[in-house]
Amino acid sequence: MKRISISIAAVGALALAGGAIHMAMGDATPAKVLTGAAAFSSALTEKPGIFRKLTPADLPQPYATPSASNNSHIVARPDGVLPQALPGFSVNLYVFGLTTPRAVKVAPNGDVFVAETGAGNVRVYRGVSDEGKPRRGNIFASGLSAVFGMAFYPPGDDPKWLYVSNVNTVVRFAYNRNDLAATGKPETIITGIPSGGHSTRDLAFSADGKSLFVAVGSGSNVDDPDTTPGEKNRANILEYTPEGKLIGVYGAGIRNPVGLAVNPTTGELWCSVNERDALGDNLVPDYITHVERGGFYGWPWFYMGGNQDPRHAGKHPELKSKVTVPDVLLQPHNASLQLMFYEGTMFPAEYKGDIFAAEHGSWNRAVRTGHEVIRVPLKNGKSNGVYEDFLTGFVTESGDVWGRPVGVATAVDGSLLVSDDASGSIWRVSYSK
Repeated sequence: MKRISISIAAVGALALAGGAIHMAMGDATPAKVLTGAAAFSSALTEKPGIFRKLTPADLPQPYATPSASNNSHIVARPDGVLPQALPGFSVNLYVFGLTTPRAVKVAPNGDVFVAETGAGNVRVYRGVSDEGKPRRGNIFASGLSAVFGMAFYPPGDDPKWLYVSNVNTVVRFAYNRNDLAATGKPETIITGIPSGGHSTRDLAFSADGKSLFVAVGSGSNVDDPDTTPGEKNRANILEYTPEGKLIGVYGAGIRNPVGLAVNPTTGELWCSVNERDALGDNLVPDYITHVERGGFYGWPWFYMGGNQDPRHAGKHPELKSKVTVPDVLLQPHNASLQLMFYEGTMFPAEYKGDIFAAEHGSWNRAVRTGHEVIRVPLKNGKSNGVYEDFLTGFVTESGDVWGRPVGVATAVDGSLLVSDDASGSIWRVSYSK
């Protein structure tokens, strides 16, 4: 396999207008989509069934509005309040009382693995009862450091290992199909991942099992890797062998690729990205995109194609034409986290193969945004840039936040599981005709 250098030099070579429009449930090719200025949203205008599409042409100039600081005020979930979904969908509390539950992955046998980041645990849940609760639960592994990413190896029905990421290492546990607890100590596979700044390290294996992808976000908002040693080998998706040998940078200039997933239809790697802050309310959009090998996505010098960040004016003009425009532009400062491809059978047939992604919520926007789960309709594994507000209602009318989605996964029965690190819960979204 050809080695790819991880140097910066190698990278160089390489206010809702018009009102809410509600669409028919499960419409994979909606006739009406909010576009232009109308596509920008706030948490209170995000409602299930609204489709949106942002393009680079819709973006304002840098500093069109001041940079805002609008951190979430976390409150207890109000009595009787549940996340909001479309008619036909129901939402129930799957588990609660967790300490910062984040990424969620489902084993081939249907067991649900949860990174309980705040406690340093990996938890596992089995089955779904008639009440929508797990039938069994256990701590699979403990004593981990800011655990986040999880991936089963080899891909397929009978994995032998569970790979788990800490902040600066990747370890693996021996795994048999029905294990509810690790049977041995973790084996360290990768060391020396840079720490500080963005700390999530999602993991995914290529469909053929030959490559392990590791997400490593930047250490800063927009520091220049040319002059900031701490940014070396960051804002990248790194590619390793399953044994932990570095192959190189798979995709570069990706500020914080929090979520990784492989499209089962095309085999392409996709990621969910937190973009930079402090250029105004509607810059720079977060995004979801497939990732080309050797692709460069702009950070920190450019964004959404050849738009130069004014804080790096005049730098690297040779890169301007090399910046890949992402597939799906999301709300700026949305904090887009984990994503997955729906392969269940409970939801309507048109949902098959679509992306679901968790939007954790904004802090650098005067009007709060995010705090939802979105759906990206795909056709033959490809997106036309449209996404749908799917699961909302995590913000009160006064602007307080009671829920922050992080992880998404498909349960064994085809329902959608959503982790929420504000309420310490996992929500289950089911469907019945």
